[in-house]
Amino acid sequence: MTRKSPAATKSDERLARAGKPAEDALRLHPFYRGKIETALKCRVRDFDDFAIWYSPGVASACMAIAKDPDRVYEMTSKWNTVAVVSDGSRVLGLGDIGPKAGLPVMEGKALLFKYLGGVDAVPIMLDLKDPDRIIDTVLALQPSFGGINLEDIAQPKCFKILDTLREKAEIPVWHDDQQGTATVILAGLLNALKVVGKTMGDIRIAFIGSGASNTTAARLVFGRGADPARALVVDSKGILGPDRADVEAQKLAYAAKWNLCRITNGERRTGGIAEALKGVDVVIACSTPGPGVIKPEWVRAMNRDAIVFACSNPVPEIWPWEAKEAGAAIVATGRSDFPNQVNNSVGFPGIFRGALDVRAKTISDEMCYAAAEALAGQIGTRLGPDRLLPTMDDWDVFPREAAAVGMMAQKQGLARVKMSEQELLDHATAVIKRSRALTRSMMDGGFIPPAPEA
Repeated sequence: MTRKSPAATKSDERLARAGKPAEDALRLHPFYRGKIETALKCRVRDFDDFAIWYSPGVASACMAIAKDPDRVYEMTSKWNTVAVVSDGSRVLGLGDIGPKAGLPVMEGKALLFKYLGGVDAVPIMLDLKDPDRIIDTVLALQPSFGGINLEDIAQPKCFKILDTLREKAEIPVWHDDQQGTATVILAGLLNALKVVGKTMGDIRIAFIGSGASNTTAARLVFGRGADPARALVVDSKGILGPDRADVEAQKLAYAAKWNLCRITNGERRTGGIAEALKGVDVVIACSTPGPGVIKPEWVRAMNRDAIVFACSNPVPEIWPWEAKEAGAAIVATGRSDFPNQVNNSVGFPGIFRGALDVRAKTISDEMCYAAAEALAGQIGTRLGPDRLLPTMDDWDVFPREAAAVGMMAQKQGLARVKMSEQELLDHATAVIKRSRALTRSMMDGGFIPPAPEA
């Protein structure tokens, strides 16, 4: 009998732990048959109350809104309700698995919205592929919602859908795979650079993947001081540059990608991921699920005190322990079961909380910067190589993000409601505490039953 080495045994244990969330998901999803439900928020003392909440009393609320449409935010749940909209065309790196298969993800998103941000969210899966029909459908849904979170929509149509809706919609619309992921990546990078003692303007960055997440991440990172000419972007065909005629031929559909061809790769480097990682300080990967997309020997070719963000889900481009063993000083992934989660889950609940509270017209890049700085700053003295950002369990980060976003929206003239920073902080704190306490009380009361042991 051949005995495994201690290193091989340890690797097997790590892989087993990494696979456990998937095993538990298959066991628990059927048990609960969904992750969210509709619950009442008004009192029903007896059946006479139905005359208030429905006919005939509700007619007076309807007429008040008809006379002043803005009163819909006072009379209904619109002020705190977001639609999570997807066509299931690019779900968690799994590809085009369709609207039914994507529904568990959108329900999970709604769970995070409620528990972390106090936001009521409704998953809406569209059996549509045409971007114009998706745009028209979302615009038609506006009366019921205070905001729209686009999710898991494939490129290039995701860019057209977002840009058009941001222009036409009267409520904030954002694509979390673009703006949400990019905001948290920026926050993580700000703190990672503090840990290794490097500055944004001096670093060399390799972006692995040129989809919705990384094109937006690059835009935000460049907006905060990184030099595009010292950056490299790699897609499935190699490093981007102005000579990429294949991208230029599709520049109308892939405008952001073509722009990266023109402004990055000042040294005109060619090749693939291996060539892109040579002599860089940071790699930000939002590409295809791994492992093995990024190899340990390529990490060894990076500069000293290298920073590796392997953000693909459900499996990162390289296992974090492999990157560490190859010499990376800091490794982050998109998963909550590894140290240094760089994932939009610590961003969107607080960002939408702030946008909803001031009734923002849109969510700007400047609002994303404000959220990134609030998120990065909240870690405080706990900052270290294995603790870049607060986790989802550090619930007080979400009110801080909300206050920062709300204040920036007012500064930019994008808010319909004026609130002080303290008012924003207090309101967000109260709403989020209520959501967490409500969940706990339902668990304690048995209304959310414990699942059987595996």
